[in-house]
Amino acid sequence: MHKFRLICLTLLSLSVSVVAHADEKRYVSDELNTWVRSGPGDNYRLLGTVNAGEEVTLLSSNEETKYGQVRDANGRTSWIPLAQLSTTPSLRTRVPDLENQVKTLTDKLTNIDTTWNQRTADMQQKVAQSDSVIAGLKEENQQLKNQLIVAKKKVDAANVQLDDKQRAIIMQWFMYGGGVAGFGLLLGLLLPHMIPSRKKKDRWMN
Repeated sequence: MHKFRLICLTLLSLSVSVVAHADEKRYVSDELNTWVRSGPGDNYRLLGTVNAGEEVTLLSSNEETKYGQVRDANGRTSWIPLAQLSTTPSLRTRVPDLENQVKTLTDKLTNIDTTWNQRTADMQQKVAQSDSVIAGLKEENQQLKNQLIVAKKKVDAANVQLDDKQRAIIMQWFMYGGGVAGFGLLLGLLLPHMIPSRKKKDRWMN
């Protein structure tokens, strides 16, 4: 009877010291694989080990023995020292995540670099096309200027030829006018001598 009471008191004390947890996530320390036991203490039998860095679910904890009851990925329930549990993911878990993040960032940087290079090439091509268009416009402008200079020279030459023709025509008219005037003057001088006067005819008739 005395032993039964002692066992009951022991179980009661253990039940009082056990704190339940709402399935909190914990991570086994990154050290070597850790032994797990069938109960909250070093005097309970060993059930096996959990891998370093493995994620487990904390079900309850014993404040006196500093053990926590966990459930591993295989669904096995066991007890493990609370000192072997951590609230942050282990390096074994974080390193792949960090590697994935680094790879993602590297891919993004590569895509940004490729996109930037493509945009730079497009801009350079557009600038080259603009330079070609500008050069073509300048050449066309120079050709138009040259054509304008040639046209002005032709107009000047035509004006000179027109002035020469006008002067030649004026000289011809002057010559024609002078000839007519001279012929009239000469005719006026000769006519009186060519027509005999009436007085002389009357004398001859008498």
